[in-house]
Amino acid sequence: RHQAAVKALAWCPFHSNLLASGGGTADRRICLWNTSNGQCLNEVDTKSQVCAVQWSTHDRELVSSHGFTHNQLILWRYAGRGRVHKVVELTGHQARVLHMAQSPDGTTIVSAAADETLRFWRILGSPTRSAAKLKMEHSSRGLLGANCIR
Repeated sequence: RHQAAVKALAWCPFHSNLLASGGGTADRRICLWNTSNGQCLNEVDTKSQVCAVQWSTHDRELVSSHGFTHNQLILWRYAGRGRVHKVVELTGHQARVLHMAQSPDGTTIVSAAADETLRFWRILGSPTRSAAKLKMEHSSRGLLGANCIR
């Protein structure tokens, strides 16, 4: 179903037959796949190149990182049957967000970008945080008192 290079893959930790994939600049979609039968359950146009995807180890959430045209991360809530809903868009990188990794405790995503920075985002494992609060926290101070490591 992708119309360009597939740039990102992540197995779902709570459904063994659910796989997320992300497409490049000419595609811009996240597809959710049932790997038991090969069916694409859903596809979401993210409006920008998908560089990486990472499932939360604690919650039914997925994080995607992006390049052209929006150098950002997006937190998605998994609603079942392949459906996802955007929770919040997180900005701060000045270039393509190439890679992500999840912290051992599962609450933090670190992102690495072509702007030569690492940014830390404490966005997972906290269902009591609203989307507005998450966006405000990360736009004002970043995680752990630092916006980025250069």
